[in-house]
Formats: sequence, C-alpha cells, structure tokens
Amino acid sequence: MKKNKYLYIVFALFIGLLFDSCQKEDYEFGEITSPSNITITAEVVGKDATNPFGDGTGTVNFSVHADNAISYVYYFDGIAEKSPSGYLSKRFSKVGVNTYTVVVKANGKGGNASTKTIDVEVYSSFSDVEAENFLSGTNVGDSKKWYWQADKDLHVGLGPVTDDYGNGEFAYEAWWNGIKAWDTEKGCMYDNEFVFTRTANGITFEQTTGPAFVPGTYAGDLGVGGDQCHDDTVATKMFGVKNISFSPSTSKAAVEGSYNDEPYRGTSFEISDEGFMGWLVGTSKYDIISISDDELIVRIIQKGNGFAWYHKFTSTKPSQQASYTYNDLAWEDDFNTDGAPDSAKWTYDTGAGGWGNGEAQNYTDRADNAKVEGGNLIITAKKESFSGSDYTSARLKTQGLYNFKYGRVEIRAKLPEGAGTWPAIWMLGSNFPTAGWPLSGEIDIMEQTGADKNTILGTTHWFDTANNAKADFGLTTSISNATSEFHVYTMEWTEQSIKIYLDDVMYYEMNNTASLPFNDNFFLILNVAMGGTLGGDIDAGFSQATMEIDYVKVYQ
Repeated sequence: MKKNKYLYIVFALFIGLLFDSCQKEDYEFGEITSPSNITITAEVVGKDATNPFGDGTGTVNFSVHADNAISYVYYFDGIAEKSPSGYLSKRFSKVGVNTYTVVVKANGKGGNASTKTIDVEVYSSFSDVEAENFLSGTNVGDSKKWYWQADKDLHVGLGPVTDDYGNGEFAYEAWWNGIKAWDTEKGCMYDNEFVFTRTANGITFEQTTGPAFVPGTYAGDLGVGGDQCHDDTVATKMFGVKNISFSPSTSKAAVEGSYNDEPYRGTSFEISDEGFMGWLVGTSKYDIISISDDELIVRIIQKGNGFAWYHKFTSTKPSQQASYTYNDLAWEDDFNTDGAPDSAKWTYDTGAGGWGNGEAQNYTDRADNAKVEGGNLIITAKKESFSGSDYTSARLKTQGLYNFKYGRVEIRAKLPEGAGTWPAIWMLGSNFPTAGWPLSGEIDIMEQTGADKNTILGTTHWFDTANNAKADFGLTTSISNATSEFHVYTMEWTEQSIKIYLDDVMYYEMNNTASLPFNDNFFLILNVAMGGTLGGDIDAGFSQATMEIDYVKVYQ
C-alpha cells in the first residue's frame, strides 16, 4: 500500500512538471516580428576587369540575410525558388548582357514576411535558337499551338528520376508502358491547347483551353480526386499569359540519355507563375528530350522528385476518327507569320460582277481584306465603296500552287457574324478554267447562310451527263457558337466516298463513282461573300465581319 502511495506521488510530480514545461514553452514563444534589415549580395561568376558581366555561363551566386527571418524565397521573372538558408546559385539563360530584377522574400514567424529587390547585370552565352524557333516561330509576333499527341501510344509515360535506360527509346518503356492512343481516362485533356508566342522580350506561354489532368500520384498533395481532370478551381495557375525561360538541362536523362539513338537535347524551359502544360504535378520546368517542327517530347519531374513524366505533343491537333487512315501531312499552312498570306501557297480571285450568284462584294488582294495576324488568317468583309461596289472582301485559293487528289482536309476556323455574310471553305476541280462549272465538280466542306448562323452546309455539285443537267447533294448540321469560337471542319475524300465532319463528328457522306468528277485534282478556296444566293439580305447596320482560319492541313 505504501509503495502505491509513493508511485502516486511520483506520477503527480511528473504531471506537474510536464504542465509547467508546456506553460513555459508557450510563454517563451515570444513576440511575432516581421523580418527586417534585409541585405542581398550577388556574386556574378567569372566577373573581373576583362569580363565585367561574368564568364558567359550566366551564373550568379546569391546570398541574403535578414533579422528575424527563418527562410527565404527568390523570385526570378515570376518563378519562385526556395532557399531556407538564403544561399542560392542561379543560371540566367537569355543570350547577351541583360539586367534582371530579382525579388527576395524573407519569411518570419507566424507567416510574417518582408521583401526586397536587387538588380543584377550578367552575360550569358547559352543559346538554343533552333529549339526556340521550333517552339514558337522565328519572328516577333509568330505563335505556335501544341496539342497532346493523343493519336499515338505512349503520349504520356512514367519513369524513374535517377535512372535512364536508353536503348533508342523512352527511358520509361522499361518501367511502365504508358497509355495508349485515345485513352478514355485521359480523354478529358485532349482538347488542351498550348500557345507559344515570340515577343520582342522573349517567348510567352498560354494554355487557352482546359482542363488540367491531375495524376493520382500528385492528387493527394492537393486533397482532390486523382487520375481525372480538374478546372482552374484546383489548377489555379492554369490560365493566363506567362513567360518562358530557357537554360541548359541538368537532369541525368537529358545529359546522358538518348532517344531514337540520338542524344537528348540538353535544353530545358521553365514556365513562370507555376504554369504547366496540361498535366499538373506541382512543377514547371521541362527538359526537352526531342523537338522538331511538328513534335515536342519533354520530361518533367514531379514535385518532391518522386516521378519523372514523359509527354509527347504535336503541332497538328489529332482527329480520332481519321488519324488511323491519313497519317502523312502532305500540305499545310499554320499562318504563323504575320503579314500577307504566303504567296507560295495562296493566290487571289479579285473583282466584282456577282460571281454567278448575285453577290455584292468586290474581292481584293489588299491587307484590309486578307492578312495573317496572331497565328490566324483573317478574311475581312467590309462595307465600303470600292470600284463601284458597296462591299469588299477576299477570296484566297491554292489554284496553280497546290492541287491534289484524295485525302483528308482539316480546317480550324471561326466564322463571321452578321446577316448577309456567306463564308465558304470549299474546292473546285483543277480543270475549271477549261471545263467550266459544274463539269469541273465542286466540294463545299463548309458553307453558312447569311440568315442562319446556327447551321452549316456540306455540299457537292457536278454535271449529270445522263440527265444533261446540274446535280447537287447537300446535308446540314447544327452548330453552336460558330461566330465566337473555333470549330474544326473536315473532309475525307477517297475514290469510294466523300465524308464531311464537324468537330470530328461525321454528318455528310456521299458515294463517289468513276462517273463523277471527284477523281481528279482539286484546289482549295477560302472566302467570305456578301449577299447573293446564300448570303441573302445584308443587315443595314453591317460594317464589317471576319472569318479567322487557324490552320489548313491536307493529309494523304
């Protein structure tokens, strides 16, 4: 009994000491104060009397100290890099001598923070002009869109961070086979568009179409469902124009690996403000494994260095229905160079006279009516007095420059608004100058009347020799937001059939036979007419309207 009493006393003393210790710790936490007296030093590596801006590596060693600070964060052009100790080595990659404004945040207790900026002038000789040109275009104002290479197996794959298997293919093939073409689970991200634009100050990035895919390996860090798409309430940094910075790649895969028996590129790019290319893993730096005019293969290491993801992108948006049939890109215009349409690809029909349909416009070759700007061909119909007509517009064609037989034609376009506008994406037989119409044949991939902007038409015209008369076959389909959003208009043409699609959904099919004129070369035409047979009555308040063409591609 006495022993139990002594145990009780010892236990009570222990609890008292523990309680007193907790109280003392709470008391000694102290007053929360913001960091102050921030000092930043920047050592430009290789700087001397001969090289006042450094040795060309672009490397700067930073050091920061502040009273009452417990950690630090550096911000380089919107990209954050943490440094608990305050020491950080940074490699700047913009070629030449450039001044960079660096922001440093000193973090204190309780979330208090203070910031200070410093300007550093440094010389970098690093350059991968070819990669930059492939990514965005060569001239200021050029832009290029990239899409998931969804029609190919392994357009997303997973591999280890520290090992590389090489063997002439992706490192991850020996570890995980990735996903197949048109994977159902990943299908929610296949409408993503990633736009790189060259500006006078470098290259910018913008994801113009969501959502973002969040793999299960990272979703737990966000507290959301994994292996599914999320909008910008989860992927909060998904949208908005961001900056791109290039640097030499330092990852093992990029330095030592190979792809198709070629060494990895050795270049990486980083998207500012936590931007990313459709696959959210908490980081924004991409190693370029391989890049060409129509394919981009990258590697990104997930936050926490747990996994390396490999992604394949293409500059041609895949079409699920037709990609397995027509794989060879025979001709295209992406309209990535501002100015006049490419004269090696396009010529004009000009003049007035109604064009056989009672049309009201006068077609011109002026920039007022046709120009390339911001990655699109812009055809503008205007109300103006011009050579006896009340309206002007443009009609572009590939006649004499590109003629072809059979294949898949794909055009991504936004149509003009306004009663009386008659946009058309169509084709005429190359023998039109000698045979005339309708003997030459005509394929209308897309037309829209001036009175109904919620419907489009697909039509073929020819001459029926058996009945000695013009013959037509046309069908329509409904369309939403045709004048405010881009849609894809596609025609598949073989010796057996002509099929027409809206956004990869077929709504038109006609049997092709040897007796029809659709077995010889045709050329492409893009135009906006005013009034006439399908344009109808023109709105009295009409001033101008545009048809914008993102790209025209022919596969065979």
